[in-house]
Amino acid sequence: MTPRDAGQLIQSRIPPLGAERRPLQDCAGRILRADVYAERDNPPYDRVCMDGIAIDSSTARGGRRHFGLQATQAAGYPPLRLDSFAHAIEVMTGAVLPLGTDCVIPVEEYTVSGAVYALRTQALAEPWRNVQRRGADSRPGVPMLCAGIRLGAAEIAIAASAGQEQLHVSRQPRIMVVSTGDELVEPGLPIADYQIRRSNVHGVVAALRGHGFDAVGDDHLRDDEALLRRRLGEHLNNQDVLILSGGVSKGKFDYVPGALRELGVEEIFCELAQRPGRPMWFGIGPHGQTVFGLPGNPVATLTCLARYVLPGLYAAMSAPGPAIERVALAEPLRGRSLTYFMPARLHSDAVARLVATCHMPNGSGDFLALAGTDGFLELPPQPQGYDTGFIADFYRW
Repeated sequence: MTPRDAGQLIQSRIPPLGAERRPLQDCAGRILRADVYAERDNPPYDRVCMDGIAIDSSTARGGRRHFGLQATQAAGYPPLRLDSFAHAIEVMTGAVLPLGTDCVIPVEEYTVSGAVYALRTQALAEPWRNVQRRGADSRPGVPMLCAGIRLGAAEIAIAASAGQEQLHVSRQPRIMVVSTGDELVEPGLPIADYQIRRSNVHGVVAALRGHGFDAVGDDHLRDDEALLRRRLGEHLNNQDVLILSGGVSKGKFDYVPGALRELGVEEIFCELAQRPGRPMWFGIGPHGQTVFGLPGNPVATLTCLARYVLPGLYAAMSAPGPAIERVALAEPLRGRSLTYFMPARLHSDAVARLVATCHMPNGSGDFLALAGTDGFLELPPQPQGYDTGFIADFYRW
């Protein structure tokens, strides 16, 4: 199966997560699941946009250039009313426009002598100058935010302006990241010459949290069939998503696929036409749990996480996945018979085009090649090679 087909299959089979109401302050990064409407006109009144004086514009256009100070209109107070066209009301940014005025002359365009304001020559007195009209941004009954949008700083502020104390958002998946293998030892513990550090899981957890997933745990299981069945069963009962690192290939001690089958997990696919990461596994549990089996080699682990797992998690939350960019190769590469995921660093060339400088790993276990990279190119099969400037899809970590 090609990476393209596998990605589409994941998108079509992954079960959707439900929605929940969350306090506004907890919604940053979440996916909005219900439209947000204005509670009233926005702005709710004719709003002053600059510090200055509010006047009747027709009076100034009729020739009057001097105005007496009537009062000061501060933000957050009821509107004053102009009592004479010969007067002006001093106004602050954000205040309601005083009644009887329709123009704000900014402080740079007048002089003050005692309580008299004299307009400078360049002062323009036009109706609604430096005034944002009531309802100019939004009105009740029209969505301010539409379902499906990711809630960032601007969206949270908009929801707050609509008076929303809580929002209807996608529930985040409960994720358990599981490593397998007797050779893995946690950082900080004594290690033998024939063992290696448990590093893949820490990279996976960091990537998930970097993408805003908070409910992430991790576990390590030895190569023991009975232990795998028991612990994986417990995780399936308590989690929405299992992400496994290692144990999904065809080695003698790769017990994970068999244990998952015994637990009722349907295998959707188990091998892909790609390098690195051919033994990529995907399945759906008996109660809609999602299981991703990532290859054990470090480069393949993080590559498959970015290429398949992250888009799948976003799809489960009814959200658009991470953007796929189209970038050019900065140098030629030799050909490949399978789709190849090439780690690369992005930069701009002389004509401001985004180009990728490749970091060729020394095998799929070479974590060091990923340091300083932005993501990877997905190079399609092309035995004849890739010229400088070849355009390919780019996935960020």
